Amino acid sequence: MGRGKIEIKRIENPTNRQVTFSKRRGGLLKKANELAVLCDAQVGVIIFSSSGKMFEYCSPHSSMRQLMDSYQRVTNTHFEEINTDQLIFYEIARIKDEKDKLQESMKQYVGENLTCLTLNELNQLEEELESSVNKVRVRKHQLLHQQLDNLRRKEHILEDQNSYLCRILSEHQAALEHTQAAMEHKVGDMPMLEHLENYYSGEPSGSLLQLSPQTHAFRLQPTQPNLQEDSLQGHNLQLW
Repeated sequence: MGRGKIEIKRIENPTNRQVTFSKRRGGLLKKANELAVLCDAQVGVIIFSSSGKMFEYCSPHSSMRQLMDSYQRVTNTHFEEINTDQLIFYEIARIKDEKDKLQESMKQYVGENLTCLTLNELNQLEEELESSVNKVRVRKHQLLHQQLDNLRRKEHILEDQNSYLCRILSEHQAALEHTQAAMEHKVGDMPMLEHLENYYSGEPSGSLLQLSPQTHAFRLQPTQPNLQEDSLQGHNLQLW
């Protein structure tokens, strides 16, 4: 089934207009190249998009300057000098017009100023909005899955740390219980005599029998009357 005939008029939708421009520009430059190669012709093509971007093609073994000079010689015309102020004025007007179009398009995307759109343009706008919403949802789901994976990894890390701390605590508690049981077992195996020795080693009991020699002083008294202390004192003789 053949393709239907397209009505030649300005495409109002900016997206469709840009897509059509890219396709038609590529086809035109391709045809110009085929004409230059097949027919050995000098071809020059200059294209300006609606945004002011320039595209050009020049046949092989020539330049755009040579083609322009040839055109001036053949047509006996001369290009006027470019007025910088006028060029700036035109550029400002073009940028302002492009800005107004973009603002109008943005309003249509948010649901404003839809009265001037046709049914086909409304359908096209609806498809673009649905496509944009699907892209937003896909990106949203990607971010949610990433956050969920990060939370799961954090959960595993916390579980490992908790298990490690529980194991360390149980080992420490088991060591304390083992030490306490060993001390109780050692105290239970001590003989009674050792208990008594430990009990009486510090303070001697008053009930135990202690014998200590007592020193008594003995004094001799002479039985003879002539052996008096006075007579003995002269001889420095003393008996105790």
